[in-house]
Amino acid sequence: MTLPVPRAFDLRREPVDEVLKRAELSLRVHFDRESVVCKRRSVGARTDRGTWVRIERRGFHRIGSQGWNGPETAAVLSGVAMPRWYAGFSWREPEEPVMWRADEMELVASSPVGQAACVIDDPELPDQWWAALNASLDALAAQPAPRVATPDTETISQELVTTTIRDVFPELTDTRVDAWAPAHADLTWANVTGPEFFMIDWEDWGLAPRGLDAATLWGNALAVPALAERVWHERRAYLESRSGRLMALFFCAKVAGPHAHPEDPRLEPARKEAVRLVAELHSS
Repeated sequence: MTLPVPRAFDLRREPVDEVLKRAELSLRVHFDRESVVCKRRSVGARTDRGTWVRIERRGFHRIGSQGWNGPETAAVLSGVAMPRWYAGFSWREPEEPVMWRADEMELVASSPVGQAACVIDDPELPDQWWAALNASLDALAAQPAPRVATPDTETISQELVTTTIRDVFPELTDTRVDAWAPAHADLTWANVTGPEFFMIDWEDWGLAPRGLDAATLWGNALAVPALAERVWHERRAYLESRSGRLMALFFCAKVAGPHAHPEDPRLEPARKEAVRLVAELHSS
């Protein structure tokens, strides 16, 4: 059955006060309106009890049978630097095939490394930041995952990997993923903090091809060659595996594919890296 797709919606351009009021009432908090941050499909704010609440709008067609409680299920993970989760609830939007979810969590002092998914300047992160990244990703990959990851809100599968890569790089005929592991699944520079390292926004985490997180962070650093090289060096055990190279190519396919933006600073580096990755995958 095909689920209905809701109308296009951008929370940066829509009124959110009623949504904030509903979350305040249900969680019994008051938001600092000066702290409200609106993104395309989520809005967040500080509360009067020193916590942070993130609210997201998602269509039924992007939720699926496993539900939509990523932050709640991630709360049991150990050894991962992430904000502590406290409470959450969801509700359906009247007359629309849409659900809202609000999660209250620990307020971390550090800010996101990037204001967007990618970065165009080197954030000059200290060695202890990289050590914390490695420890957290290694701990995450070693734990069970009760759900499948949904990068870009789409459930990941072998079919999705194959279609995404072959649509852009048809010369690669073998796109078989040989290893899967738990992943954050949206590890952009906007979802890691610094100088103290935390991984935030866990709504899409779950089982994914091994190396997805490393490839996402690497790909979103391509506009800063030294930073991309550092990510590759730190996560080379993952990125130089077959599944890791496939995930790096999966990222490049999204950047260089049919929806490529000519002004995207990642575009030309992604095309160049894709040539290397295809050659390495052919020879492996």
